[in-house]
Amino acid sequence: MHIVVERELELRLILSPERNVPVPARLGYRSDDPYAVHITFHVNSAFPVHWTFARDLLIEGVFRPCGQGDVRVWPSKADGRGVVLMALTSPDGDALLEAPAAQVSAWLERTLLAVPPGSEGGQLGLDDGLAELLAQ
Repeated sequence: MHIVVERELELRLILSPERNVPVPARLGYRSDDPYAVHITFHVNSAFPVHWTFARDLLIEGVFRPCGQGDVRVWPSKADGRGVVLMALTSPDGDALLEAPAAQVSAWLERTLLAVPPGSEGGQLGLDDGLAELLAQ
């Protein structure tokens, strides 16, 4: 049986230091894809935008700057509250998003309860698949 941990929340798309717009999003985690987190942005279009990256990257990014290339994550403050900033780069453009740190952290805790760190490999069923192959 697979476990799914989801959370709807509102992110802010940072357009400039003075201007940002709300972006409804869904954080998703599945025990059958235990190393990844999925973020779906419900932008004003018929097609939501999906991003997938390492759960470890988001966990580390809550505490300190991390990542390189397409996804970078770091903690910050906005209006006196803790936030997590995510810089996403794709061929279609760049985006800087701000998420409430408390909500992201609470959701990450739920993913860690579902699949504790270090146990991800056991979720993939590789041992069962390998045993089945070797038995043939």
